[in-house]
Amino acid sequence: MSELHREIKLLIIDSLGLEDIGVDDIDDEQTLFGEGLGLDSVDALELGLAIQKKYGIKIDADAKDTRNHFINVASLAAFVTAKQAA
Repeated sequence: MSELHREIKLLIIDSLGLEDIGVDDIDDEQTLFGEGLGLDSVDALELGLAIQKKYGIKIDADAKDTRNHFINVASLAAFVTAKQAA
């Protein structure tokens, strides 16, 4: 597991108060919303704010592709990496 993936998993757990879940319980490819980890739209907003704050990047909630970046930990890591490189 890459360090960025681990950081994002910790961010998900800490920012959303998921006390019963550990880093090893979240697979990099596991869907975060709905049937996967079970997050909802409020969780998405909180997670988005936490990512913006931690990594100093801007997330446009109205952009068409924003939802695709929040599919799983791997897609979030790729998004953060791309934003930091830009």
